[in-house]
Amino acid sequence: MTMTLDDVRNLTGAIRSEIAKAIVGQEAMVDMLLVALLSEGHVLLEGPPGTAKTFLAQSFVTTLGLDFGRIQFTPDLLPGDILGSNLFNFQTSQFTLTRGPIFCDLLLADEINRTPPKTQAALLEAMQERRVTLDGETHRLPDRFMVVATQNPIENQGVYPLPEAQLDRFLFKLLVPYPAEEEEARIVATYGKRSGPQRPADLGVTAVTNAAGLAAATAAVGEVTVAEDITRYVVRLIRATREHAELTVGASPRAAVLLAGAARARAALEGRAYVIPDDVKALAVPVLRHRLTLSPAAEIEGRDIEALVAELVEATEAPR
Repeated sequence: MTMTLDDVRNLTGAIRSEIAKAIVGQEAMVDMLLVALLSEGHVLLEGPPGTAKTFLAQSFVTTLGLDFGRIQFTPDLLPGDILGSNLFNFQTSQFTLTRGPIFCDLLLADEINRTPPKTQAALLEAMQERRVTLDGETHRLPDRFMVVATQNPIENQGVYPLPEAQLDRFLFKLLVPYPAEEEEARIVATYGKRSGPQRPADLGVTAVTNAAGLAAATAAVGEVTVAEDITRYVVRLIRATREHAELTVGASPRAAVLLAGAARARAALEGRAYVIPDDVKALAVPVLRHRLTLSPAAEIEGRDIEALVAELVEATEAPR
């Protein structure tokens, strides 16, 4: 099965239309999820409770026809609850693997920062290498394995900050805002008359593709051209974060690779077979906001990571 860029645009348009049956607004969030999907990256959604982070992830995976797994992260969650474990079978006198919920295509890691770092770290190998190791034996995860994690703002009670190594494995950190007044009125009108839990399928959301279709779409995105001057631009931008006086931790080479891949996916969604500087600029903040650490002096001055990234983008010379 092969796809052209026109086919990719038609597919993503169908996904948007299905999600819109359940989600009011949040078009920008949906577009970023699509970019992550086509560039095979993981996404971290942050926002206050009640802003439909979980429901958005559920609606998203419903349209894809993929195997779905969900983990509700809690303070007493253990790594084995995520990965599974080898249990002894007394009938066969052998150990049998009991697979955890991580063995799926798309994993919803709900409220990921409500569990201690030891348990959060169980996702590290899976997110980077799409495999898990149990008792010295390696088990492959699906090629399309993707994590969509949600978290509450760090200022909330009962949360743990994510380790830097895990944050660096997320392509995007997206901030889910409160809806605009008109959107909130539509939400109340739509859902205020409903009782019980809401499910995307109950609202008419259906699958519009499958694993084979997504593999073909990803292959088409891989053909989008990233010219050498665009590659150099990405590298200069990432290196600038390591040299900035107000940052103690800059972005890693992984960030450069992920940013270039996401720019390729964005270009495809725009119907272009080549990346332009605006693709990189549009994605710089969501790619970098969770990878950078302000210096103590910058924190005292109340500096903002997003504003600082915007300044770096403005100061880094882009190719014409």
